[in-house]
Amino acid sequence: MHVPVRVGVIGCGNIFRQYATGMSRFPGLELVAVADTDAARAQVAAAEAGAAACSVDELLGRTDIEVVVNITPPTVHALVSEQVLAAGKHLYVEKPLADTTAAARGALDAARREGLLFGAAPDTFLGSAGQTARAAIDSGSIGEPVGATAFVTHSQAETWHPDPTFLFQPGGGPVLDMGPYYLTALVNCLGPVAAVYGTSRIGAPQRTVTAPGRLVDRIDVTVPTHTAATVTFANGVLATVMLSFDVWDHRLPFIEIYGTEGTLSLPNPNGYDGPVLLRRHGDPDWTELPPAVPPLARPDSEEQLLRGIGVADLAAALRTGSPQHATAGLAFHVLDALESITVSADTGAPVRLTSTCERPEPVDGTYGAAISLNTLEVHP
Repeated sequence: MHVPVRVGVIGCGNIFRQYATGMSRFPGLELVAVADTDAARAQVAAAEAGAAACSVDELLGRTDIEVVVNITPPTVHALVSEQVLAAGKHLYVEKPLADTTAAARGALDAARREGLLFGAAPDTFLGSAGQTARAAIDSGSIGEPVGATAFVTHSQAETWHPDPTFLFQPGGGPVLDMGPYYLTALVNCLGPVAAVYGTSRIGAPQRTVTAPGRLVDRIDVTVPTHTAATVTFANGVLATVMLSFDVWDHRLPFIEIYGTEGTLSLPNPNGYDGPVLLRRHGDPDWTELPPAVPPLARPDSEEQLLRGIGVADLAAALRTGSPQHATAGLAFHVLDALESITVSADTGAPVRLTSTCERPEPVDGTYGAAISLNTLEVHP
């Protein structure tokens, strides 16, 4: 029986509960301490999670904490990540890895230098939908992949987030906020990106916030909110990608992958589960593929927004030496591709990426011997 991996969390904002509740599903993880620059907020979060509240320095100084989860605002991801690694802790960071690739490199170098595990969101590709799509492609169900489409549409954060200002300022926007889910899903299925070409614009220059309990009424938009891109993968697949906070209503798919013998349709990559549909050339209709790994929860349920599988993935690698899947290397390559789309939009020229990554290995749904999903309730 493996001893649970003891975890600390830095950042007790809007997504904290999704991580705390999500990690509580895994008996191989134990949340022991939380920290935030707002001490009162840390106290509230700690009480809810049954953990200790402390300062960032106190958390990093605790010898019983092995892994730290960094869910601070994107603009300080890199700074906090470097502090965590300097304290000798293994690290998992919320997406994006950092607000720029330049900022992310210091943490990547520190993790390699210190021999520490470094994981990063998004981890949704580890769910049944991502693994089912991956298995279908690997088995040749659609023949040779030729093209793909991905459509990021409005999350309508103004209607539910108390202060979505960060989404419309540098470090935010649809490219860095939602783009990591979609591009990571595509890299899981198709492999690394070779080049990108993008265009972008700001839609509405000011946003009105209507969320209950809102902390702001209006937001001035300072980053592009509608981007269109062509993404060329190293294997030759061409993807058309739209990333937008201006598309409120639509009848678009989330992700489709087109091959010489058929098409795959994938569900929302912001969740772990959902129907993966296959239609081979000549088929009279779409077929829902059986899940390659057990679903975590009912599709479209609130449980789909819980996080923590990536932390369990890192913990399993730490305890058992099993392969790590949601790695910082993967997240860096995705960030590089998304940043390059923005650079291309600014310069009007295509950008060839200098980074690459290993296509993550498929998972078996157990996330290592030390991390069990047996305690999860799976809804039909």
